[in-house]
Amino acid sequence: MDKQQEFALRTVEERDVRFIRLWFSDVLGTLKSVAIAPAELEAAFEEGIGFDGSSIEGMTRVSEDDMIVKPDPSTFQLLPWRGSTQGTARMFCDILTPEGTPSVADPRHVLKQTLAKAKEKGFSFYVHPEIEFYLFEKQSDWSQPPVPIDNAGYFDHVSRSSGMDFRRASVNMLEQMGISVEYSHHEAGPGQNEIDLRYADALTTADNIMTFRTVVKEISLERDIHASFMPKPLMDQPGSGMHTHLSLFSGDSNAFYEAGQEFNMSLTARQFAAGILYHAAEISAVINQYVNSYKRLWGGNEAPSYICWGHNNRSALLRIPQYKPGKGNSSRMEFRALDPVANPYLAYSLLLAAGLDGIEKQLTLQDPTSDDVWELTDSERQAMGIEPLPASLNDALKVMEKSDFVASVLGEHVFEYFLRNKRQEWNEYSKQVTPYELSKYLPRL
Repeated sequence: MDKQQEFALRTVEERDVRFIRLWFSDVLGTLKSVAIAPAELEAAFEEGIGFDGSSIEGMTRVSEDDMIVKPDPSTFQLLPWRGSTQGTARMFCDILTPEGTPSVADPRHVLKQTLAKAKEKGFSFYVHPEIEFYLFEKQSDWSQPPVPIDNAGYFDHVSRSSGMDFRRASVNMLEQMGISVEYSHHEAGPGQNEIDLRYADALTTADNIMTFRTVVKEISLERDIHASFMPKPLMDQPGSGMHTHLSLFSGDSNAFYEAGQEFNMSLTARQFAAGILYHAAEISAVINQYVNSYKRLWGGNEAPSYICWGHNNRSALLRIPQYKPGKGNSSRMEFRALDPVANPYLAYSLLLAAGLDGIEKQLTLQDPTSDDVWELTDSERQAMGIEPLPASLNDALKVMEKSDFVASVLGEHVFEYFLRNKRQEWNEYSKQVTPYELSKYLPRL
């Protein structure tokens, strides 16, 4: 038994923990959980816990329904909202087949595989997400427009506001769980907030994002308000994204930094960025996986609708932040299209794989744009070689289903299930007669 397992077992006994929740993700990024008693924990470390995989979205077929969850002791944490006595702990799990091999349907395993490929090339991958969400008043009829808890704007300081208290409670709870927070503030939309997690390796950050969503939901329930990560909940207000800063390290050195080069970007950084831009349309359906996601991407308010990059250009899909003298190891690039409701394991797998593909194929990064891409005409963008991202989930799926690259990164099982599930979502959406159509057409047609 390793030291991390011993620590978990000792903490459960010393803190009188009564339940251990084993967490994992389905293919779409929905958190799944099963609770075990303390007496079962040692066996769970050794053998795992069996469950019906056919009942989990995209996990397995009915004829192959037996699966195993095996907890990762390095992720052991107490859940603060469950109280300090007779409490509850959680661990993230790996999904295994009955034979003990990693499941091809496990999103966490997909990311682990991609990180292993990066390691073979001498790289480690770090990410830093900026997670946006809205806070609404609680209501029973969600067919009506949601009501934000405040009318504040970007960086507004609203003394003793429920939003400020909410962020404070969220940050405190995250840090109690060992998740470091860098910034928190009010965002541009009414009731919109942002909390930025400190950078960490991609697997740890993906686990932290899953925890973050749960913490925000738990605190909103305690305060009788509704927290939503929906990409575009309000028609005339900014959508919520999860801008993510990406950095690649070779040993202790930032592989993106080279002094004296344009924007201090190394050749590795330029090739990595070129790979992301080259594959941006193919991976769009995964990083923006809902019908509503494209309302954000094409809704203005600095949303990245076009495939281009720029230095400190917030209209670009990929932004190179201002370099801080003497801080070469903080060199990074910011990918701005990611949804806060994307499956972080799959999203980070695809972003890393796209960048590595750019390095392997020595792709050339085109010239940056300093223009506000939204203000350019179609002909100007075309002349500059700037292509649009898919305009809808349907368009994104059409591009993804032709992509050998995405299939190779996700694996055929996840790839095919994801496409099938999202096709169903698009078909359901396409059949809807919306309030817009009724108000616009019914009176005069």
